[in-house]
Amino acid sequence: MMHPLFSEVLTHKDLSKAGELFTVEDNDIEHDLSEVVDRIYEIADQKGYEDSDNDQSVVEICITRVTTAIRETQSIEEHARALVKLLEMCHRHTLTTSPRDEDPPHAKIASDIMSCLFLHYNKTAVMKLAIPAVVHYLDCDNKELACNVSSYLSLAAIDNADLLAKHMPLLVTSVLKGNYLLSKVLPQIFTQNPDPVIRHIDCLVGTLDKCEVIEQVSLIQLFSLVAKHQPEVLDKHYNKLCEFLSSGLTASTVITIFVDMAKQNPSAFVDRLDDLKKFMDNQPPLTYSVIQIIGAVGTLNETEADRSLKYFSSMLASSEDSAIPMILQDMRAIGLTHPELLTPYMEEVNKLSENASSAVRILVQSMKDDQQK
Repeated sequence: MMHPLFSEVLTHKDLSKAGELFTVEDNDIEHDLSEVVDRIYEIADQKGYEDSDNDQSVVEICITRVTTAIRETQSIEEHARALVKLLEMCHRHTLTTSPRDEDPPHAKIASDIMSCLFLHYNKTAVMKLAIPAVVHYLDCDNKELACNVSSYLSLAAIDNADLLAKHMPLLVTSVLKGNYLLSKVLPQIFTQNPDPVIRHIDCLVGTLDKCEVIEQVSLIQLFSLVAKHQPEVLDKHYNKLCEFLSSGLTASTVITIFVDMAKQNPSAFVDRLDDLKKFMDNQPPLTYSVIQIIGAVGTLNETEADRSLKYFSSMLASSEDSAIPMILQDMRAIGLTHPELLTPYMEEVNKLSENASSAVRILVQSMKDDQQK
């Protein structure tokens, strides 16, 4: 049985008594809340609701009272189904913002219900019900509401990536339609459902120039995951990705993408090494990543192996101590395939053992052992 005051307000749509709902204790109405939401559904779904200021005011006050009581009594799991049903109903009504920038009544209801549901983004039972309903709002003709949905889904992805990944095709489509804020969700759920991203990788790279900086960062992070999964799909986009080497926010991620691409297809980087070496000179912290790319190219054939070893040898005298083990690792890797090419450099390598770190001494000894096999 619904609380008498709620019953009176909703049955008679009595705005004069609606304010009194806040004098009722939360625990006295908690068990009624799903029934109240169902009654709100009936009122808001009626023809003429959009033209009735009184009905809209009653519903807004009742929703505020309901969501407050749910929050205070921590009873979201008991009432989530009723809230999601109301949310699904709102999606069937007009959500388009008016020429005066006013939200239609169902958009206001939807916004309040989403806020209540996603306050509990860490509750899987709630998200199982909410996410399938909320993702459909990505297509709504209401920019602010769609933006809010993007933010809510980003929260939901923290603990519910698997639930959200089921909707990856819709999320990718939404980004490609211009909802670039949603791009920050894609890296969070990529590994659970990579195929839709792979299929649309060309279009996603094409959105980079249209995005804000923070959205570009998210997309570059997404591409770094793609590079670990299927790096060859990014090869044609090398030049576009190079544009983001100049930004401190994206440079390290882009160069890591290139490392994964080079390991998969080193031949594609033969003519790119000079540019990457210049980049390394200007970005010392990213030296090891470029070294890895040079080393990958050195595995192609004797010519490239010899070229890589010569370059590594030239670096030994001028590099910081922290870079020496990295260089030696790649020299050793090439030497395992072409030991005769490494031999001319071993005298210089041996000298590094003097006053070197334990890591360097171990590597030098390993290289000497390799030579004797």
